[in-house]
Amino acid sequence: MPYQSVNPFSGELLQRFDQLTDSQVQSALATADSTFQHVWSTATFQHRADIVGRAASLMLERKESLARLATVEMGKRISESRDEVELSAAILQYYAAHAETFLAPQVIDTTTGDAHLEFSPLGVLIGVQPWNFPYYQLARFAAPNLMAGNVLLLKHASCVPQCALAFEQLLTDAGAPRGAYTNLFASADQVGALIDDPRVQGVALTGSEQAGEALASRAGKNLKRSTMELGGSDAFIVLEDCDLEYAVKMAVLGRIGNVGQTCIGAKRFIVVGPRAGQFLIAFRDALGQLKPGDPLDESTTLGPLASEDALGLLLKQVREAVAHGARLFAGGELIPHRGAFMQPTILTNVAPDNPAYRQEFFGPVALCFSARDEEEAIAIANDSPFGLGGSVYTSDIEHGKQVARRLDTGMVFVNYPFISAPDLPFGGIKRSGYGKELSSLGIEEFVNKKLICAMNPQTGNK
Repeated sequence: MPYQSVNPFSGELLQRFDQLTDSQVQSALATADSTFQHVWSTATFQHRADIVGRAASLMLERKESLARLATVEMGKRISESRDEVELSAAILQYYAAHAETFLAPQVIDTTTGDAHLEFSPLGVLIGVQPWNFPYYQLARFAAPNLMAGNVLLLKHASCVPQCALAFEQLLTDAGAPRGAYTNLFASADQVGALIDDPRVQGVALTGSEQAGEALASRAGKNLKRSTMELGGSDAFIVLEDCDLEYAVKMAVLGRIGNVGQTCIGAKRFIVVGPRAGQFLIAFRDALGQLKPGDPLDESTTLGPLASEDALGLLLKQVREAVAHGARLFAGGELIPHRGAFMQPTILTNVAPDNPAYRQEFFGPVALCFSARDEEEAIAIANDSPFGLGGSVYTSDIEHGKQVARRLDTGMVFVNYPFISAPDLPFGGIKRSGYGKELSSLGIEEFVNKKLICAMNPQTGNK
């Protein structure tokens, strides 16, 4: 697949980039490995923090240009692009400030010798990242692993090459040595060959289930560490005591944020009790108020999907769902507008034997269910191959936490559809993948946790 920027609003081809040759990829790997061995792994935490922290500052200084680039390259609304730049900078700064504490030696309370854990970097890591959050995805992989002392080869999505280069430039301008962070316009086959190479120590993917299967199996064959952040179909559970107006407001936010192109977006809406019909009507009406338009226009509330291919896939999924018995309660068609726009869509009557019941809809499509009681709502929520996130809406926060504990996911939020912050761990279970990003947990995925245990030679004790 070619690396090229196409504005999803105008359809204009902005720029095209050549894919690297095999020899160029191997040269990048050799440089990265040398930088790890002789420069980056031996650098002090303070030196690394100076560079990563400077990259965060540069990101904020360039916020408007970076945000505009994300908007024209993948279509997100300009206000959302600014938010993403700010969050990405916060992640860089967070690890610059806290990595040394997170990776400080830990004394082990044991009666067997004088024991402690030390944390050391592994080496060259490969990151394969998606287009939907073109900076945030890079920041949450790069920040902890650079601060841990690893060096990184990054294959970004082929449709956001300018964002990929802009992020690499941030680190270069911040003073990162050549080979510490390298963007690769590489193919899937070239990535596979890199995973096979003994100089590469691990791989991290955010992407589809299919990509996860391919990369995880390749890493497993080579006995190398991997983290996988894959798809999601998060449940949005409205309990009977929840204020319905608030629930509808959060439902729109949870489904339409980033035009629905987010792994952790609310996708399955489950309303407990007799108010399901009332919720449906209010939800439909609220979605109908959204204004499609140029994502650079501050007044636009519904941007385009990232590509015509993404639009085509969603339309196909909706048609197949209806063909298998689902009811099209709202939307379901493209919007006759310049750009890859789709009507916000609501599907009801989606039975467990409908293919849509177990699919991820990566766009403005909501599946709505009614539940007789809380037990049925939890059962519907857990009846999914995915386990990334979920949310519960109630006036009783403690009860909401009790429901949250029963959901089979890596993350659950009470009274808000999703929250991402540098100090909150991110990751799922089941076919949503494995491993954690962000927080103190994220920096521990690709380090050697080495036990050092000393014994007194005279007594055999510490």
